[in-house]
Amino acid sequence: MADKLETSEYASPPCFMHELAADFRTVASPSDSWRDVSRWRIAERKRLIDERLALDADERQAKSVRIAGRLDTVIGRPSGRTVGTYWPFRGEPDLRNWGIKIIERGGRIALPVVIQKGWPLEYRIWSPGDPLERGIWNMLVPSRGPAVLPDVVIAPVVGFDDARYRLGYGGGYFDRTLAIMARKPLIVGVGYTQSRLPSIYPQPHDIGMDVIVTD
Repeated sequence: MADKLETSEYASPPCFMHELAADFRTVASPSDSWRDVSRWRIAERKRLIDERLALDADERQAKSVRIAGRLDTVIGRPSGRTVGTYWPFRGEPDLRNWGIKIIERGGRIALPVVIQKGWPLEYRIWSPGDPLERGIWNMLVPSRGPAVLPDVVIAPVVGFDDARYRLGYGGGYFDRTLAIMARKPLIVGVGYTQSRLPSIYPQPHDIGMDVIVTD
């Protein structure tokens, strides 16, 4: 999300911290302190976003196409299903053309809308030609449309680990949203292979993905 989110984390309890090792990626753990984990995540988040923004546009597009092809295998037939996807932000995989193909194959797509900072996301149905407006953080969102519960949620990752936990932007929006859903969707994290981490040091509020799809 916005730069502001990169300096904070979701539901952080008050505690004190000791200093991390200089090489964050080689320490076994940032310690049991949430403040230490939060500091480590902030550093990794910045590094990973900088790396993906540095990708050549053609390379990023090629990676996005490969991810889209693998999503088809993971999700299967979309007919009659609602897929919660997203508009790309800060170098994320661009799945907009893939979303249009979901509609052409009989499915529906829904886009996440931030209703208010700190609240769960609301997914709204969107089809080509439906109006979009600038929402919080200047991101394009459906200006109207029914709120729905997706059958599949595509969650872009900043980083991910082998336990299928997702490092996001630090706002906690996906975690809050998934935690309150009355019916659990298939949760698919998507990101670049270079975003793999040994661990994100998951906390009680972190919700794992069912599968991670990369290029």
